[in-house]
Amino acid sequence: MTDITSVEQLEALYEQPGEASLVKEADRLTPLYRRLIEASPFMALATVGPDGLDCSPRGELGGVVHIEDERTLLLPDRRGNNRIDSLRNVVRDPRLGLLFLIPGSGSTLRVNGRARLSAEAALLARFAVDGKPPRTVMAIAVEQVFFQCARAIVRAELWNPAHHADPKALPTPGQILAEMSEARVGGEAYDREWPARARRSLW
Repeated sequence: MTDITSVEQLEALYEQPGEASLVKEADRLTPLYRRLIEASPFMALATVGPDGLDCSPRGELGGVVHIEDERTLLLPDRRGNNRIDSLRNVVRDPRLGLLFLIPGSGSTLRVNGRARLSAEAALLARFAVDGKPPRTVMAIAVEQVFFQCARAIVRAELWNPAHHADPKALPTPGQILAEMSEARVGGEAYDREWPARARRSLW
């Protein structure tokens, strides 16, 4: 395999982007872009730091982020596995990228910006669910916003139930943990107990 080692080599392989690819970019949340974010219950959060890269899922019915204003998004950090890889990165390098998905829609929305974390009590209280506040809230300063065309989702037929994977044909978290830990953790008991454990710790 011959590697491409310069931007000039790379650009020679592609045509110039069309006007539609350029005019869609904004430096703030326009009213129409705001509507796409409000409709999205799920996004991928990409961060970078001295220990490497991280891309992790974030999801919440009713909107995965809160729009504070046209240049600010607020993301509460709900309960998880406490690895805090993304949060470690943000503390040391504020740059991030967001990719919002909207179930049933081919369009996705990309947001690039910089973030900071807060554990201010009043801010955490704003995002409490069932009396349980998040540990932190991420304030994201929007720098670049644009929609991504639907080709990837159309090619993947992402929302077509006929192409959804059968969960029974996939390895379970318990099986993966058992294999990785040489059976110290995981196994059938982990999978069996997970639904009840998740309900207790969702928020």
